Order: sequence, then C-alpha cells, then structure tokens
Amino acid sequence: MIKKLDEIEARFAVLEKQISDPEIMKDMKKYKEITQEHSHLLETVTEIANYKRIAAEIDDAMLIIENEKDHEMREMAHEELRGLEESLEESEQNLKALLIPKDPMDTKNIIMEIRAGTGGDEAALFAADLFRMYSRLAEDRKWKVEIMSSSEINLGGFKEIVFSIGGKSVYGDLKYESGVHRVQRVPATESGGRVHTSAVTVAVLPEAEDTDIEIKAEDIKVDVYRSSGPGGQSVNTTDSAVRITHLPTGVVVTCQDEKSQIKNKAKALRVLRARLFEAEEARKAKERADARKSQVGSGDRSERIRTYNFPQNRLTDHRINLTLYKLDLIMEGSLDEVVEALKLSDREAYLKANK
Repeated sequence: MIKKLDEIEARFAVLEKQISDPEIMKDMKKYKEITQEHSHLLETVTEIANYKRIAAEIDDAMLIIENEKDHEMREMAHEELRGLEESLEESEQNLKALLIPKDPMDTKNIIMEIRAGTGGDEAALFAADLFRMYSRLAEDRKWKVEIMSSSEINLGGFKEIVFSIGGKSVYGDLKYESGVHRVQRVPATESGGRVHTSAVTVAVLPEAEDTDIEIKAEDIKVDVYRSSGPGGQSVNTTDSAVRITHLPTGVVVTCQDEKSQIKNKAKALRVLRARLFEAEEARKAKERADARKSQVGSGDRSERIRTYNFPQNRLTDHRINLTLYKLDLIMEGSLDEVVEALKLSDREAYLKANK
C-alpha cells in the first residue's frame, strides 16, 4: 500500500504544477480533465498526510518510551501511544477505502423508473410514495428532479413514473435502489384494517451522454399520437405524445407529459439512451462477473431488496440485514443512513475480496 501512496503523491505533485501551467489552461478539455483528477486525488493526499503525521508521532512516542528515565513521562507516552495506534488504524482503513477504484458512472445523473407491481391500486399508491421519498431526498441535496413520463391512476398513484435526477454524485448514492421494494400496510381503501403486501419495482439508470451512446436516425422509428389520461384538455387535443422504437433492440419508449411534441421526443430520446447505455453496461458487467461478486446486490430489478412495514414503522434492507425503526422519517426523504450503510457494506465486501 505504501508504494501506491507514494505513486499518488507523485501524481498529485505533477497535477499541482499542470493546473497553473498557462499552456495547459488554453486547452479547456485537457484542463478540465486535470482539475477533475486533482479534485479526485485531493482527499486521498490529505489522508496520506494525516497517516504520515500519526506515524511520525508514534515514532516520537516510542523514542520517549525507550529512552526516557522518568517513569511518569514513560506512562504518559504509553497512554499517548495507545491513542495514536487507534488513530493510525482508522487512517489506514480510510486510505484503503479511498484506494478502491471509483466507479466512473458514480458522478452521472440518473433516470429512475418506478413501476407498480403486485397489489393493484395499493402498489400504484406506494409507487407515488416512493417518488415523493426520492423527490424529498433530491430537494434536501439540491438535486434537480424532472418527470419524463408517467401513468397515473385516479387515486393519485402511479402505474409507472419515469423521472431524471441531476446533481452531484447522484448515481453513486442511488445506484443501490434498483430492485423490488415491498410494502406492508393497511391500504386507505381497506375497511377491515387488514395489512396488505404489495410490491413496486425500481430501476436506476445512469443517464448517458451523447458521447456514451450513439443513436442513429435510421435505427429508430418515431410515432406520434394523441395523449391520454390526466394532463388537461390542451394535452389531449393535439398529437403531442411520442413513441420511439429502437429497431435493432426492440426497446420502446413513450412520452406524453409535455404539450410539445418536440419536448416529448427529446425526453423519450434521453430515456432511450439511458436504457441502451444500461444494457451495454450490463453486458460488460456480465463479462467481468467475477470482479463484481463483491458488490451489494446485483442491481437486478427482480431482486427483492427492501421491505417497508408501516404498522411497525420499520424499514429492512435484506441485502445488508439493516433494520431501522424510523420509516416515517425515511419516507420523508431521510435516506442518508440507508445510503451510507449500503456504501460501507460495498466497500467492506470489496476490501475482503481483494485482500
């Protein structure tokens, strides 16, 4: 690990010089790459300095213990040494976590798809509750939410809702949300007070840039039609809804939330690009399946990842055996504890697999 740390410090020193180089600053693309790498390494370099400082203080304490004749001074040094050794262990763990290769997609924005599964109207209502939960989280983190398409029911739920979330490290924080979310509660429509179990499927797709996935005009078929369902009279009286079919793969995306056909087409293309990008990444992931065995869950949409038990105010994440009795707060967007626990579990699994 020491060799790796020395390499990082050397690389950081090079980047420090390049950042202030007038010639490099003229090339905006290269300058952006350098500043991003510099920012990425800064936390690691700071922790390396902390690690070395603690190690030096341990050496000083050892010298006192070996050479000091005063008994009280030696006892003080022993006491200090115990604290320093704990700090060094903590710093070492921090460095190991920082040395884990970063997923290049963690910085991407996402397109999230929430679909009602088993449970009828109750599942659709819970789909709306999950959308609200993620929207509240996004609001707290100053992320931007934009609805791409939705299919509502009269009770205020969603058979399906597709939306984008943009901001800092969105995919890195929410990539573990893919899977089946199970809810146990008494439905508002249930007069007998019985607890029902329903399910909702969530998919988290990293939003692809134009350079990530090329969609050729000849590879898509675009159909326009009249919008249906909630949305108001002006939406329903024009052929503004758009259906795009990607001919090579058969992937179909529809969008009808906007009054403008152009806006609906643009949104549909964003969703299509994200789905094709996810499919390509899944293909690559399958090729390196052994390297991914350490990850939390598989990201498979059919995997049951979490249970929301309303009568007990309990959330259980089945992948990491996490149980929290604060479901009311979590449904208001307080997901930080869950997100951090999933990240920590993923890091620990990686370190264990790569000892």
